[in-house]
Amino acid sequence: MLDAELETLRRARSLLAACGKLSALTNVILLAQPKPRKRMVPPETRRAMAKAQRRRWAARKAQTKT
Repeated sequence: MLDAELETLRRARSLLAACGKLSALTNVILLAQPKPRKRMVPPETRRAMAKAQRRRWAARKAQTKT
């Protein structure tokens, strides 16, 4: 029974591919998926991250001078 269903699905896929509909169908499916949300960082946090990065750069620069 499972083999018969697999064969039916293979035939359907080959028919869709022959008609050029398979790529259109996959495009529709891919476009229907939601896009990943961007990570929103508050301005205060962004400033703190920048300040910490500047401190790391300064420490690294001080290491190379000595």
